[in-house]
Order: sequence, then C-alpha cells, then structure tokens
Amino acid sequence: MDVKEEKLGSENEVLENEDFVEPSFKDDPSLIFKASHMHKEFGPTIALKDVDFELHRGEIRGLIGENGSGKSTIMSIAAGMQPTTSGQMFYKGMPWNPKTMLEAQDAGIAMILQESNSIPGVSVAENLFAGREKEFSKFGLVFMRKMYKAADEILQKYGITDFRGKTPINSLSFETRKLIEIIRAVEKEPEILVVDETTTALSFDGRELLYKIIKEMSEKQKAVVFISHDLDEIMDKCTHVTVLRDGDIIDTLEKKEFNAKKISTLMVGRDIGDAYYRDDFEATHLDEVALEFKDVNYQNIKDFNLVVHKGEIVGIGGLSDCGMHLIGQLAFGARIPNSGEILVKTKVKDKETKQLVEKQVHVKSPSKAISYGIGYIAKNRDTEALILEAPIRENILLPSLDKLSKFTFINPKSEDELVDQQMKNLSIKANSSKTYVSRLSGGNKQKVSFGKWTAAKSDIIIMDCPTRGVDVAVKQAMYSIINDMKKQGKAILLISEELSELIGMSDRIEIMNEKNRETRIVKEFTRSKELAETDIIEYML
Repeated sequence: MDVKEEKLGSENEVLENEDFVEPSFKDDPSLIFKASHMHKEFGPTIALKDVDFELHRGEIRGLIGENGSGKSTIMSIAAGMQPTTSGQMFYKGMPWNPKTMLEAQDAGIAMILQESNSIPGVSVAENLFAGREKEFSKFGLVFMRKMYKAADEILQKYGITDFRGKTPINSLSFETRKLIEIIRAVEKEPEILVVDETTTALSFDGRELLYKIIKEMSEKQKAVVFISHDLDEIMDKCTHVTVLRDGDIIDTLEKKEFNAKKISTLMVGRDIGDAYYRDDFEATHLDEVALEFKDVNYQNIKDFNLVVHKGEIVGIGGLSDCGMHLIGQLAFGARIPNSGEILVKTKVKDKETKQLVEKQVHVKSPSKAISYGIGYIAKNRDTEALILEAPIRENILLPSLDKLSKFTFINPKSEDELVDQQMKNLSIKANSSKTYVSRLSGGNKQKVSFGKWTAAKSDIIIMDCPTRGVDVAVKQAMYSIINDMKKQGKAILLISEELSELIGMSDRIEIMNEKNRETRIVKEFTRSKELAETDIIEYML
C-alpha cells in the first residue's frame, strides 16, 4: 500500500468512527463548526483558496467582501448546497459532509438564501412544512386542515395576522414570501443559521423580526452567520466580522475593532477614499419635464402626481410594501394604471412631415418605453430584469440593439466594445462575457442589470433598488455613474429602501405611505446638508 492509499484509508476510518471528535473541539467547547483547507473551483474559476474558518456558539459572525469574494460559497458548502472541491469540515466535532440542504437542515444547519426559495403554486402552510409532510399524514394521505391549523399557530407566534396558512403563496409579495422562508428555517430550531443577503429582500417589519430572531439565537448560545454588503448593518448586529477577498480570508475582527473605513479597505485591498455619494447639496435640474404622472390610480395608489425633470434625481422612499415599487413598473409600462396618465417627453416621427419632433406621449408597454428612451433597473432581478439562461453579453446588449444597428447590420466589434466597457466599469466578475448570468453571484447579477441600461444610454432611467446586494466599491462606482447621468441631463427616478442612498443622491425625496388602504405621497424633502434619516422615518411609519 502506498502513502496516498494509506492516508485515504485513515480518513475513511475517521468518517466511520462515531466516537471520533476533532481535537480542537475538545480544546474549545464553544466551537461548533470548523472548515480546514476548504478549496472550491467552478471550472477555471477558483472561488475559495485553501480557507480555514471557525464558528463559535453565541457568535453573530458577519461575512463581508466584494461580489464573488467567496463569502456565500463557504456557507453554501456547509449548508449542503454544493460539495467542496477539497478540504475538510467538522460540525459539533464530527466530520461533516452533507449531500443536500435537507440533510443539513435536519442536522441543525439552515441557510436562508439571497434569492427566492419559496415553492410556487402551493399554500403558505405547504411552504412552511416542506419536507415535513409526514407530520400531517396517515395512510399516505396528507390532512391539510391539520397542516393549515399548525401553520396558523406558527404565524400567530411571530405576530403575523394579515394572511393564514391556507393563503396561496403566489398571492403574497416577494418580501412576504422571503419572511415565510425565514420562519420555515428557524422553526426547525437550527444550531447554525446562515442569513445570506436576506435583509435587502425584507420589509421594515420583516427586518425587525429577523434581527430579533438573530439576537435570541445568540443569547441561546447558537450561532448565526450574517452575510451582507451593508456595513452599517454588519457593524450594528454582529459580534465578529470576517472579511474575504478573491477567495481568501483576509482578517477576522472583534466588535471593538469594527471601523467602516478599515473594513472597506480590507475588502477592496486599497483605500477607496471618502467620496461616496454626491458632494454637492443643491437641488438642481433643467427646466424641461421628462416624465410625468397625472392623477394616476392603480390598486391602493391614489391620485399619484409626480414630475421628473431632465437633469434631476427624484427619490421615492417608504416601507417596502407601501407601493413605491409599483411606481417604477407603472413608469416602464409593465403595469397599466386604472386611471390617470403617465407621460414622457420624447422624439417621435411626425406622420405628415416624417421628421422627428419632440412631444409628450403615453407610456403603455415596456417595448414602447424602451423606444421612448426609458430604462428600468428592476428590484427583482431574477424574475424581471435578467435572462438567467443567457450570457452576460446578450443581457447587456438587449436594450441597445436598435442603437447599434445600421441598415439592419450590427458590427460585432461595436458590441464587444460596449460589453467590455460595462464589465470593466462595474467590475463584473466572470470568466468572460459568454458566462451565463445564472452562474453569477447575486451582486454580479445586479451589476449586469445596472450595466444593460447604462449601456443603452437611456434618457430616463427608473432605478428600483439599483445597488441591492453589491459591495461598497461597486456602489461607489454606481453612484458616480448616476451622478454623471444627472450632469448629462438625464432624468432619474430612484426608488430605494435605503434612506442613506436617497439622502445622498436625490434632488428631491418623495415619501409614500399607506393609510386606510390608500397609498399617497405624504411628504417631500429637498436636498440639504442638514437632512437626516430621523427626519424622514416618522413619515414612513
């Protein structure tokens, strides 16, 4: 027997020995999870480079890094989503190698994914008890009434009263479905809860509930891994933070060492400077109106009026379920108002003179909106913004094909230059522009969504949570691009759940709120150096 075979044999003996406990767990009883020399490759891409990682009971461990740094990869392997290429894992002192997420959940490691993971076409109860149907079955039959009742009790436990267990999951908003996923994960009382960029997909109340769950788990000496790009959130909620860059762990900091500038520098590998949002505090715009809502009514939105000028950034804020995201869809023609008008100033061909003339026209469909020079960065990128099973190249080029064509011919060189420029400007991490979007990290998907419309050079840009899930350096680049667009005279409608983003970038901020099932603009704020988040929050609640 050669040395290699002898080593493999000894490892197999360890895996089969139920009494084996990895020595470091004996030395430190608080240790709950350990990864040694974890290495992960996706074809030619190295996602993790020989990583060592330990997690202790009572910790709320933040994982932070640029998009594609490997932070989600570590925990997705631990949670059974995918195998490691090489290396070892130990959980509660025993060798750990889960084959599926269900196996990991049953053993006590649950992961709430960044993107939607609800089961469509069934009820809330069936989502809550996915994989646990046997608890409600007898002789092969599932007793749905019993399942609905158990679901109702769980929802009541978490203070949720506006829907029930039998409610169809498809009737709920994206934010509410994400909340159901959280409850499903924590109801199994995991020892380790992994929260992967989840707060960006939650309503205000949903975030507060998640924060409460995280705190309670820490107090019960369980462990939480909190993956986020929000530095303020990481520093506020976590006890420790681990910084990754290009598949390597750069450093792990304790609470007393937290410093936003230090963490940002560790993430990027350089000092990104202090310039972040706009450095001016004047609300400016050109005289010409680019986009206008006139007495628009749609669902709970009542008598909505708004004007966006050329060279102006108008922010819309509020709680995530207040209807503000619908405004973006209405402006792009993805939804048609019940009454009222949505008008855009654009150049159209006069029927008589055949010349291009500028006039106001109605927005009635996405295809018309694109032809009128409107771009739309959707919040829900996987379902609204991107073609996942298509390359980065095709996604970026799609809105620009008409502009690139000349006498029905498109020069491939022009296409390559446009795509390469967007990938460079936004630091899109991929082997090439031919990489399918479905293989990208969440943040890199968002960069593609942003890049397709900046490439199209649209005159009116509707941005719905444009920096969702991207790292601090790319946010900085995006804000610089948005500011350049304003200077070029473009009209920007910025819908965001981040008040700091609205305050930092907008000329005007319109706050929406729902009272008595009617959603309206309740307060307008003008750009000012003195404007603070506390000034705005009271009008949102």
